[in-house]
Amino acid sequence: MELMGNISPIIGIVVVVVILFLMSAIKIAKEYERLVVFRLGRLIAMKGPGLVIVIPIIDQVMKISLRIVTLDVPTQEVITKDNVTASVNAVIYYRVVDPNRSVVNVQNFQLATAQLAQTTLRSVAGQAELDELLSERDKLNQQIQQILDEATDAWGIKVTAVEIKDVVIPEALQKAISRQASAERERRAVIIQAEGEKQAAERLASAAEVLSGQEGGMFVRMLRTIPEISSQQGNVVAFPLPMEFKHLWGAMTPQIERKEE
Repeated sequence: MELMGNISPIIGIVVVVVILFLMSAIKIAKEYERLVVFRLGRLIAMKGPGLVIVIPIIDQVMKISLRIVTLDVPTQEVITKDNVTASVNAVIYYRVVDPNRSVVNVQNFQLATAQLAQTTLRSVAGQAELDELLSERDKLNQQIQQILDEATDAWGIKVTAVEIKDVVIPEALQKAISRQASAERERRAVIIQAEGEKQAAERLASAAEVLSGQEGGMFVRMLRTIPEISSQQGNVVAFPLPMEFKHLWGAMTPQIERKEE
């Protein structure tokens, strides 16, 4: 009985050790997670999702998420190609496609990607002019994405999208751009007005040519303008005469002068 009393605590300790061992050996990876397993310091496999059995103490496990990560790039002060100071910020979407490389090839892939995104944003924005930053963001987004994707490929990371969120320029420059836009609108308005006058003149010339080519055409046109004249306020009395009367008067003038002689 005394021997059994001495063995019972030992059995209890063994049971506890076994339970702790099994708890350390059993790992569960979710559907969007993968486990990178190192055995005695050497990479052996990427396991998951589901139930994964490892050897405690001997195996070291690192859990990596495969979901898309949203990285908010802080505002960067840049000087554009045309020497304009601007503040630019962006958002980057990326995900891990190879957990093994994301652990082995870089110490901290989240920090490394964030720092690379900041430097790339400053570099690309500094090589563009202000007009490109304001109106051609899609092209700059693709350029930044291509640079980041090529640089992070060795880390097992895929950059899925890049979006420049906002571009802030000094207030004085905003007023200058506003004046420039107003002047541009006025220039377009003057050009449109001049183009309209040109088209109207061409149509009037064409109409005059048609009327002058038809006998009595100008007289008919004059009759159509009489209601417009009479509708205006004032003491205007119009006596329409045929336009051919001018030609007749010109022909009759020499005969009248001879008779007077």
